[in-house]
Parts: sequence; C-alpha cells; structure tokens
Amino acid sequence: MKIGFVGFGEVNSPVELIKAKCEVARAEIASLGFPLVTTAVVTDDAEGKDVARAITDMKEDEFDVLIVCLAGWIPSHAVIAITHGYAHKPIILWGLAGDMENGRIVTAAAQAGTTALRKVFADLGYKFRYVYNIIGQPSPLHKIECFIKAAFAQQSIAGSRVGMMGFRDMKLYNTLYEGLSLKKDYGIDVEFFEMLELLQEAEQVDEAGIEPLLHKIRSEWHFVQPVDEGFLRKGIRYYMALQKIARANGYNALSLKDVDGMKKLLHFPPAFLFMLLSDEADLCTIPENDVMGAVTQLIVKQLTGQCGAYFEFYEFFEEGVLMGVPDYVPAEVVKGKVKVTRAAFGGISGGLLNISEVKTGKMTLARLSNTGSRYTMHIITGTAKPVRWEEAGWEQPAPQLPSFELALDQPVDDFSEKVSGQHYIVAYGDQTALLKDFCYLKNINVI
Repeated sequence: MKIGFVGFGEVNSPVELIKAKCEVARAEIASLGFPLVTTAVVTDDAEGKDVARAITDMKEDEFDVLIVCLAGWIPSHAVIAITHGYAHKPIILWGLAGDMENGRIVTAAAQAGTTALRKVFADLGYKFRYVYNIIGQPSPLHKIECFIKAAFAQQSIAGSRVGMMGFRDMKLYNTLYEGLSLKKDYGIDVEFFEMLELLQEAEQVDEAGIEPLLHKIRSEWHFVQPVDEGFLRKGIRYYMALQKIARANGYNALSLKDVDGMKKLLHFPPAFLFMLLSDEADLCTIPENDVMGAVTQLIVKQLTGQCGAYFEFYEFFEEGVLMGVPDYVPAEVVKGKVKVTRAAFGGISGGLLNISEVKTGKMTLARLSNTGSRYTMHIITGTAKPVRWEEAGWEQPAPQLPSFELALDQPVDDFSEKVSGQHYIVAYGDQTALLKDFCYLKNINVI
C-alpha cells in the first residue's frame, strides 16, 4: 500500500519556507512506514506549470490514499486540479502551522487555504479527513495514521469470504444478513458448505498427520482434567478437514452450526475446533452461524491486527457488564497458558472446554449490524477486570469460563438502548478512531 503526497504553497509565499515545511511533513508520513508517491511543491503559478508537472508525476505510480498538505495559502483551483483525478480515493486535507519568532506568530496562512477547501471537498463528495497542526504541538500523525489504516482496511476486506457450515443455528434472527449489500458495499461473500463435506474430508485425513498437532497441544496447553485421546484425535481430524475446506475456498472467517449441528448431530462440541482454527489456521472464528459477527471480526482484524475475539453478554451492572464465552477464546487473548478441561452442560456431555483467564485492561467492543441494506456499527469502550462467575447448568464443580467485568465509558442505560446482539467483537486498547474512520469511508452509521 502506498501514500500519495502533494505539498502546496502560494506562488508569492517564501519558497524555501514552503519547501522546508512540506519536506518535514513528508518525512513524518514516511516515518509511519508507508511508501510515498510524491512530487515537488505545487504553487499557483500563472502558467499552471506546477500543476501540470504534479499531475504527470503522480500518474507514474499507483497509490491508495492522497495527502493534500498545505504549508501556506493556496487558491483552491490549484488543489482541485490535482485532486479531481483522485476523487474516488480517500484523501487527507492537512494544514501545517506557522511558527513563533521573537514572541510573535509568523504564518504562511495554511489554515486559510484548508478552510477554503474543506467544504469544497465535502460538496465534491470526497471521502476525506481534515487535520491541522497547532503551533508548538506535534503533528496529528495518529489521526492521519488511523485514516490511512482505515482506507487500507476497506480495500483489504474486499474479496474476503466467510465460510458457514450450516445456516441459522438455533433459528436465531440476529445472525442473519443481507448478501447483496455485503457484496456490493464491502466486497464480502458468504458461502455455505454442508456438514457432510466435513465428514467426507475428515475420513481422508492421514492418521500420521494428526501426531504433530496432538503433541503440540499436549505440551503447550494445561489440561486441568485429562481429555480422552480419542476425542482429541477426532477433533484434530475435523480441524484438518475444515482447514482444507477453508483453504480450498479462500475463507478468511469461519462459523459452524453449533448447538443444532455439531452438538446435536455429531455429538461433538466444537470449542476445540474453533481454538485450532483460530490459533493454527489464523482464521476469524465465531459460533452459531453469526455472519455479521464474522464480518465485524474481519474489520477489526484488518484495522488492528488483532484476532477480534468474540464475547457475549451475561449480566448488566450499574456501571458495566459481565462478558464471557461458553466455549472458547483464541490463545491471543489468554493470560498465560491456555487452560482446558472436560465438562458437561445440560444434555451435552463430554468434550473440551477452554477455561483460560483472559487479558484485561482497556478494551473496545464493536458489532456491525444491518437493517436491510443499511448498516450500523455499535462501538463502546471500557476497562475490563477479572471476575469470578459460572453459568448455571454445568456439572459441578462448574468451570470458571473466560470472562471479564467491563466498566463502560458511557452509562449502561445508553449502551443498552443500542445493543445489537449477544455477540460483540473485542479489540484491546481504544480503537474508536480507527473504527469510526472505517465506518465513515464505508457509509456505516456509528452509534
């Protein structure tokens, strides 16, 4: 991914000042690690030579985001002549600051130029972020980097595929989706495969191929209670079959029919499979055919580089919520060693359950949802701390499931009025700016 960078300054401004400020700004963008496609500073010279030269230079290579950097005043026409050809790309409008010299402000009026352009950019329909420097303060590189990452993420998820074994587990409604708008607006396909395909592929797995992974989990995981080796071997066989299906079809995320599928028909709780698919195959995973949850995971993963673990709500408190999972978490969010045991819940016996302690601290929770072809993302932040709890129905002593108590950064009543489903995707740290920039670029309403 590459960044286009064009610096501007009015023809009558001190040329060395404009060049120096643009060069510093260009070096700051390069320090973020993005390759640059650039040209010399553009002025509004009467013959339009600078504009013509910049147009030619910028066509020599492809780039994904255009930074329009004003070091001083510039008539709008000189900028629009260049940006017009890139109206389809994300754009950053960046105004640099003046300086303090001998107790007075010396400025080339960059903010006069940016304020003359901001509404014009909006009226032209550009997807852009407006940022500005302040004298004596660092450049807003975090805002710039967030917007660049969001722009890259919208391109990266295009072409993604979500694999679904089965459809609409437990006849849930909020796991449904609208396929045409997902394809049109995000470039994401949802594809289904049958449980029979899993069984057929599992029969072809070479028994010798199971040994390395079996040895790995026995050495790396902490088994609180022994788990039947036959169960582990069958699970690895199922995992290898699912991995083959995922690779053959180019799946980036995977969900399985859980309660009414794996548990009911195969008598095999799939927590073990989800752990392997996430940790070994690097796939986004979520249970219960939750399509919109899987799409949220893809977005979070592309934006943050984190796995985007799913959690669900169990209790509301005065200032927060209890979040946990009834089955598994990826190793990435585990504090210390992955801890597993065998347990039974209700009429579902045997299996393997993840009871690891999860990392806590500052978190961002998000879920993308749709009403027809209109999309909304609910974003909340909070601070998580460990909590002890158990879900009624497990055989005693009940397993202490992966969980945390999240103190929300907003009133719980406000949160509850916007909650969009039982599954939310977690990212560590405050990722609000990244998510909001992505939603802006994709016309997603943020709540």
